[in-house]
Amino acid sequence: MSESNSLAHEHVFLGADHARSERRTWWVIALCGAMMLLEIVGGWLFGSLALVADGLHMSTHAGALLLAALAYRYARRHARDPRFSFGTGKLGDLAGFTSAIILAMIALLIFYEAVGRFFSPVPIDFAQALPIAGLGLVVNIASAWLLSGGHHHHHGHSHGHGHDHDHDHHHHAGRDNNMRAALVHVAADAAVSLAVIIGLLLARAFGWVWMDPLVGVLGAVVILSWSYGLLRDTGAILLDMIPDQKMERAIRGIVNRAGDEVLDLHLWRLGPGHLGAILSVASAKGRDEDFYRARLEGFEGLSHITIEIRQRRI
Repeated sequence: MSESNSLAHEHVFLGADHARSERRTWWVIALCGAMMLLEIVGGWLFGSLALVADGLHMSTHAGALLLAALAYRYARRHARDPRFSFGTGKLGDLAGFTSAIILAMIALLIFYEAVGRFFSPVPIDFAQALPIAGLGLVVNIASAWLLSGGHHHHHGHSHGHGHDHDHDHHHHAGRDNNMRAALVHVAADAAVSLAVIIGLLLARAFGWVWMDPLVGVLGAVVILSWSYGLLRDTGAILLDMIPDQKMERAIRGIVNRAGDEVLDLHLWRLGPGHLGAILSVASAKGRDEDFYRARLEGFEGLSHITIEIRQRRI
């Protein structure tokens, strides 16, 4: 929605699925929290170190999911807080960035432990370890299913039609990085559980004790690459990098075709599916703000537009 019809306007730039994503995240926290307590208490009662270790490992992911849920909650509650100049839509990106750092630390810990086990192999209790890894995988698949149930890759709000833009740009502009971070944590845990199962089965079948740490190293590398992707994308949003270069070129094209000159143009992401634009134009043809507002109406996802016109004498 562009602000052409009202002088006062809201700055609520939350994703289309915000409330549903928040509910789903709390459900997954409840599921992971129950599993975590079951493993830690069960491990303590039955003297299983592997069970306690897996429970503690799950607690790091549960913590990251809690961060995502609290970010959703805070963003929703403060969506209309006038202290936030452009609303709270970016809070999910901040939570995603933090979550990516946690994920990188988990990957480095797994890598460190796996490398250590290459040089001093640890005896594996297959009877204990396999069911734990299996249960962990089931919980993570259930968590991923719950999280992605209401999550569409494209959250763009249509604010009019026209101007075809690269789908990939829309995909990034509409992406909910808070939900993406939560899903990456669950996927990372599932990948580790699956890798552990494969490593344990091969170690038991062929006596390849080195298979377990090797799988750990591979898992750590995969998680690090996911973490890097998340850090790169959320960092770009937090630093207000141009989210859609095709849209920027199209806006410049509109001004140039009108015979005017772009003095300044800022395009940035306000939240999932919401972009902001500040446009300063030097016009020699007496164009006014409404002229350009009408032309920018057709851009999908352009939710907040500020236009300045400087009349230039011919």
